[in-house]
Amino acid sequence: MVEHTDGVEAAGDAGGADDGVSEVLDRPLPEGIRRRVIGLVAEAFGGLTVAELPAQLRQYARFTPSRRAKFAGNAMAAAVESDSAFRQRISARLRETGSELAEALEAGSPPAAADPEDVAAMAFVLRPAGWVKLVTAAGEEAARASAERADEEARHELTRLREELAAARAEAKAEADRVRAELEAVRRDAESLHRKLRSAQSDVRRGEAALRKAQGELEALRAEAAAEKAAAQGEARRAKARLAEAEAALEASRRATREGRSVEDVRLRLLLDTVLDAAQGLRRELALPPVSVPPADTVDAVRPGTMTPRDIATRALSETDPALLDQLLALPQTHLLVDGYNVTKTGYPTMPLDKQRLRLLGGLAMLAAQSGAEVTCVFDGAELAAPVLLAPPRGVRVLFSKPGVTADELIRQLVRAEPPGRPVVVVSTDREVADGVAKAGARPVASALLLKRLART
Repeated sequence: MVEHTDGVEAAGDAGGADDGVSEVLDRPLPEGIRRRVIGLVAEAFGGLTVAELPAQLRQYARFTPSRRAKFAGNAMAAAVESDSAFRQRISARLRETGSELAEALEAGSPPAAADPEDVAAMAFVLRPAGWVKLVTAAGEEAARASAERADEEARHELTRLREELAAARAEAKAEADRVRAELEAVRRDAESLHRKLRSAQSDVRRGEAALRKAQGELEALRAEAAAEKAAAQGEARRAKARLAEAEAALEASRRATREGRSVEDVRLRLLLDTVLDAAQGLRRELALPPVSVPPADTVDAVRPGTMTPRDIATRALSETDPALLDQLLALPQTHLLVDGYNVTKTGYPTMPLDKQRLRLLGGLAMLAAQSGAEVTCVFDGAELAAPVLLAPPRGVRVLFSKPGVTADELIRQLVRAEPPGRPVVVVSTDREVADGVAKAGARPVASALLLKRLART
């Protein structure tokens, strides 16, 4: 490399007289030529040692020519322009490569077929005599070629725009034709709709006339029916009058038949009729039921097998034993009152209310069928927005409390409505309800007891 450096310096000394120092480029280097110069320098860059490179270019010594041109292009162009020693080393390197273009420029006869930008780039680096003219001519040629390319591109762009404009006009014409066709179709549809509307309005007017006619006929029929009803009522009154006359004639004939009886029989019959009429009137007044109790049942005595809720309570059964409920329901004419929601929310509170009601009523129906007792289930209806649609099962009376009345109050009313002495069993865990019905003579039991008995069913 030392010998190479000496050769470069010798070449520089030899060409110092015609290195083109006296020639100066009076305009910026065209961009195309500048890129060619950077490419030449990047290729020749690798043949120099680090010491032969300017300080600002030494960091790119190990780069490939393409990376060197990419990252150090501006720095290399500036160094070639301002650092004559670096330019001479690059020139010597280009001469060593044996480039025909370099040899032709050195000889002062650049090839006519060569690219003007390549000629200008090589002349800019080698700086032979007349290099400024070569660079200027190449720049003008490049500008001319660029202008021709721009002109050609402009012509192509104008042609393309004209074609697009023609296509747009054709498309706009087709779209306008389509819109006109659609508008015509819409107009025809509108005319058809107008005709249908007029026909419908005519039908409505005919319907209204028919309705008025039907209303007139209906009024006439109503008047005729009212007249016939009045005639029928008059006929009925006349029939009643004839019936009364017939009954009077029948009574007269009966009196004539009884005239043959003795006076004592007539008096006795009159007395008996008077007593019977009085008894019947008294029965109606007092609303007495038919006599169905034999006289022997009125005698006060102890009967075997008769037990009351109080007797059941004294037996040795747990309050949670379902057998206790069976014994209570076995009493004659027992009435079982159930606080519905109190039982369902104790046994299955997570279910919806309608499912709770259906499950409880199904169990009560089976219990009523097994025991034969009268069963009434009471639900709180104070918060119901509308009546509950429910078909009560056979043997179970279902009641909802009225607005403003709780289920507890309804249960107490049902207990007070029962005659004293009838066995009444109330199922509720509510302490207030249990205490209240106990004072009224009913037997309270817990909801858990009924749930155990229903689970056994």
